[in-house]
Amino acid sequence: MGYADELFDLTDRVVLITGGSRGLGREMAFAAARCGADVVIASRKAQNCVATAKQIEAQTGRSAMPYQVHVGRWEQLDGLVAAAYERFGKVDTLINNAGMSPLYDKLTDVTEQLFDAVLNLNLKGPFRLSALVGERMVAAGRGSIINVSSTGSLRPGGDIIPYAAAKAGLNAMTEGLARAFGPAVRVNTLMAGPFLTDISKAWNLDKATQNPFGHLSLQRAGNPPEIVGAALFLASDASSFTTGSVLRVDGGVP
Repeated sequence: MGYADELFDLTDRVVLITGGSRGLGREMAFAAARCGADVVIASRKAQNCVATAKQIEAQTGRSAMPYQVHVGRWEQLDGLVAAAYERFGKVDTLINNAGMSPLYDKLTDVTEQLFDAVLNLNLKGPFRLSALVGERMVAAGRGSIINVSSTGSLRPGGDIIPYAAAKAGLNAMTEGLARAFGPAVRVNTLMAGPFLTDISKAWNLDKATQNPFGHLSLQRAGNPPEIVGAALFLASDASSFTTGSVLRVDGGVP
């Protein structure tokens, strides 16, 4: 095993990833398995979880457990944690990746139900999961929690206000959890910029008359595999002295 392989080694660790069946979550799940981890793929659609888990097992030889759950529903999260610990006996890394940002035309179109749904999935669910898993990690003497945020929390546009507010709360929660669970457990924010996942299809990029990412230093959106290096850094012992931090992977948002 080479130096870099040892640094990012996740052999026999267990990584639980919400929103793990597609987009950035799927990339991180495959990456963790390729570095030796067993993974729990949690998402709302059972068939997507099962399909992703089968592909991971076939391509990496690691165990992958699919689990259907709505992260925005508090009462479902105890079952997810119980199932993960029953199957693997531990969780070494929790990645709170599930999220959504519904489109709306004007602010008065945002109903209370929509607002609550956005906060439940992007903020309340990660809090509950972090509390449930984090306490077990502290008892085990080690662990890493990664909250996947967005640069929208720093530079919110008028069309993502509930989402931006929830992600800003997630940023703040990260620092608080790092203090609450330290020194045994590290908690960090992985702050993503624009990535070309299936969600980006709603951006109508083909109709743009100029580069919509021209304001970024790299002047382009990210490709999903480009999230992997940062995720593996935070999940592995390579980041053993990193906690309460925000790691931006955003192409250079000004």
